[in-house]
Amino acid sequence: MAVMAKNRPMELHAALTSWITGFGVCLALVASIGAQNVFLLRQAAGGRFVKACVAWCVLSDIALMAIGVAGMAQLLSQHPGLASILTAGGVVFLLCYGLMALARLLPGRRSAGDADRAVPTSRGRVIAGLAALTLLNPHVYLDTVLLVGSLGAREAGALKLAFLSGAASASLLWFLSLALAGSRMRHVLARPQAWRVLDALTGVTMLLLAAWVASGVLQAPLQ
Repeated sequence: MAVMAKNRPMELHAALTSWITGFGVCLALVASIGAQNVFLLRQAAGGRFVKACVAWCVLSDIALMAIGVAGMAQLLSQHPGLASILTAGGVVFLLCYGLMALARLLPGRRSAGDADRAVPTSRGRVIAGLAALTLLNPHVYLDTVLLVGSLGAREAGALKLAFLSGAASASLLWFLSLALAGSRMRHVLARPQAWRVLDALTGVTMLLLAAWVASGVLQAPLQ
């Protein structure tokens, strides 16, 4: 009994560490201005079916991350070096995505907010459009299934659930915050300069995350 009681604080600490890791990794990944986030910002700014959009974004994130963690765990047990390879691929993507965001700041380039602003008028069409942006976008799978999945699959046993719970919490926090920001910043988002600032923040965030993930690959290879 004494041994069990002694182990509980260690188990709680491990679970909390996994939760924080999942939260931090997911928040850093979703906190960028991609096609899905731009769509949600526009919906929030227009006040159109915002709750349905947030629900789709969060639930699709959770489903894809769960598939990644569960599927990658099986693959990694058979191919121990696969996590490092996939994570290295994620680093390449993050570098490219960050550089592309910063490139939009160059003179004559279009910002993330310059695309067609036409908004579907029915709930079904809104969700269908958002689903297409989510599921047909290759980087979504690299983020959730491969990058988050490979990191979550490193966790032992029940710690995978703690990691996934932290990642899901980050997704919920981000999309709720994004929807709130879109509704509060309705007039600000009508200005092209606002999107250029977002492009700059996105680029810097992606480059910093690439450096952080790369350091983890080099310092903590899968055993």
